[in-house]
Amino acid sequence: MNRKNAPDFRPLMLVLLVFCGVSLLPAAEAGIDFSIRYFDKRVYYLEQDPIFIQVTITNNSPYTYRFKLADERAFSVDFDVRTNSNRVVEAADILVRKRSQSQQVYFREVSVEPGESFSFVEDLKNYAALTQSGTYVVQAKIYPELYHTIRSDSSGVLSNRLSLTIRPALIPGPDGIPLELDVETNAILVREKLPPDEVVRYLLTARQKSQWEKFFLYLDLEAMLSRDAYRRRQYNAESEEGRQRMIARYRLDLRNSVIDGDISLIPMNFTIERTVHNGQTGTVTVLEYFRVGSYTEKKRYTWYLEKRDEIWTIVDYSVVNLGTE
Repeated sequence: MNRKNAPDFRPLMLVLLVFCGVSLLPAAEAGIDFSIRYFDKRVYYLEQDPIFIQVTITNNSPYTYRFKLADERAFSVDFDVRTNSNRVVEAADILVRKRSQSQQVYFREVSVEPGESFSFVEDLKNYAALTQSGTYVVQAKIYPELYHTIRSDSSGVLSNRLSLTIRPALIPGPDGIPLELDVETNAILVREKLPPDEVVRYLLTARQKSQWEKFFLYLDLEAMLSRDAYRRRQYNAESEEGRQRMIARYRLDLRNSVIDGDISLIPMNFTIERTVHNGQTGTVTVLEYFRVGSYTEKKRYTWYLEKRDEIWTIVDYSVVNLGTE
């Protein structure tokens, strides 16, 4: 066939690509934004808390964006962590093991429509060996076509950067409970021998000021987690390491109102009505007020406490709704 008279299929191919929502351009140039932020921004300590990073893919283009998401996220995302002197932090052992094994990588195709976003959360400690306290810079890279060792440096899409500060490991207190730091004063938070009503007042005041370190100080998370029979069975079946992970996750869920949302509400004000206690157990009844739109909602909380080693801690609670005013 004479090349001069041959039909030009390039416009048709372009139309087909647009119609199918497929972009030949890199994701960053095609209006696909890849960003990261802290899922639960707080004070991080060495060898203690998970560092949850929320990964978000936003489609700002006029076309559907499709990518592969591995069941094992280590084949879809990576994190580059560097010190302030630009020294690269080594990969976590668990990440090296996952990627060095000969295995089938299972995945699903995710479609993100124009104007929509897709997010998932990963623990940074599963990707970087953060063994020293200090300040770091964190950047993520997503692999739309999954991670491949031979082309991992060139096929990923980079995110924004986050600054990360990790403090030294917490000092264990005399009762074995780690001592946390007051974010405001940088002083060590220590449980004191407060009476039950003052313990509850301390917790509610901390919640009013969004001081999470103080909020959790007198909260027995193991007892709170075990209130639910299913979680209690899971907890009892776990190893010590698994139990610590469950407690850390429960703490995170409380803070984000994923579970037991009543305990995370911020009271406008509160009045302690009644305190009853004997040598080892006690209850504190509190009338709490909450702003809901243009109304004030009233609830009566009963906080249950137990005394161990001369320290009162909260182990349970119940709540009764009293309507609005």
